Amino acid sequence: METMTMDHTTFKGIQAVTMENDSIRTVILPSYGGKMVSFFDKEAEYEWLFQTDREELEIPPYGADFSAFDSSGFDEMFPGIDQGPHPNDWKEIPDHGEVWALPWDYEFDGELLILSVNSPVFPYRLTKWMQLKEGELKISYQAENKGDKDFPFIWTPHALLNYNGETRIQLPEGMDEVMNVEAGTEHLGDWGDTHNYPLTLSNKTGQQVDLSKLEPNEDGSVEKFYFTTSMTEGWCSVVQSDIQRTLTYEFPKDKVPYLGIWKTEGGYRGEYNFALEPCTGVYDDVYLAEKIGRSSSIPAQGVYQWSLKMKVGGETCPI
Repeated sequence: METMTMDHTTFKGIQAVTMENDSIRTVILPSYGGKMVSFFDKEAEYEWLFQTDREELEIPPYGADFSAFDSSGFDEMFPGIDQGPHPNDWKEIPDHGEVWALPWDYEFDGELLILSVNSPVFPYRLTKWMQLKEGELKISYQAENKGDKDFPFIWTPHALLNYNGETRIQLPEGMDEVMNVEAGTEHLGDWGDTHNYPLTLSNKTGQQVDLSKLEPNEDGSVEKFYFTTSMTEGWCSVVQSDIQRTLTYEFPKDKVPYLGIWKTEGGYRGEYNFALEPCTGVYDDVYLAEKIGRSSSIPAQGVYQWSLKMKVGGETCPI
C-alpha cells in the first residue's frame, strides 16, 4: 500500500510543506504564491522542475515584476498573464497575474493539502486541493466569484521543466498549427505569425526545425507559441528518453481548452527550461481573450472548477 506523508520544512530560507509517497516528492511554498519548487520522480531519481541556483529566495510583494524574482518551479498564473486591464472594470491585473505574489492560506485535511487565496482587488477566491497518489499528483481547483458579474479569467500552470537533448514534447493528434506570441523571435518571427507544428521553417536560417524538440544550449533563443485550435484531447506529455520516463499532464479539455508552450534556450535570463501550459484562455491578455471569445469565465456568485494531474511513468504516453 502506498505510504503518503506531509510535513513542514524550509526551502532556501522560506517555510515549506513537503508531500511525499513511494513514487513522488513535492515541495510547496504557501507564503510564496503557493509555488511548487520541486516535483521529484523517486523511481527515476529525476527532478522534473527547473531549479534556481540562488541560495535563498525572496518573497515578492503584490504586483511585482515577475522577471525580477525567482523563475524556477511551478507558479500559478491567475487571473491573467500579461499585465493590463481587466475587461469588467479596467482594474489593473499585475504582471503574470496576482496569485503568484500573494501568500496562500493552507491546511492539511487527511491526505489533502488545501491552499487558498483571496484577491485584494478583484472579487474572487482561488482554492486548490493537492493529493499524491501512486505515480501522480492531482490538483483540483475552484475559482469562486463573489461579484455580481461574470468574471473572465485566464489560468495556466507556469511550471518550468528541465530539459536536455533527449527531451521531446508529445501531443494528441490534430494539434498541427501554432501562433507565435513573442515579438521578433529568431525561429518563429513576429507576434501573430503562424507555423505548422511540429515541423516548420526557421525565420532565422530557412532550415526545417522541429518545435517538439529543444534546441542546444548555445542556441540563445526564446519562444512562446499557442496552438490555434482547442485541444483535441485533454493531455500533453514530456518524453525524457535518456531516463526512459514520461511526465504527462491530464486536464478536462472542456474547462482547460487551450495549450501554450514556452521555451527559453538561453534567451531569457540565460536560463534553459520550457513549459507546457494548458490554459483556460489565450493569448496571455485577459482583455484581449474576452474580446475575441477565448477566455473562460466564473459565473456571477458562482464557481469554475477544473483539475490538473501530473503523472510520471515509463517512456510511453499513458493515455
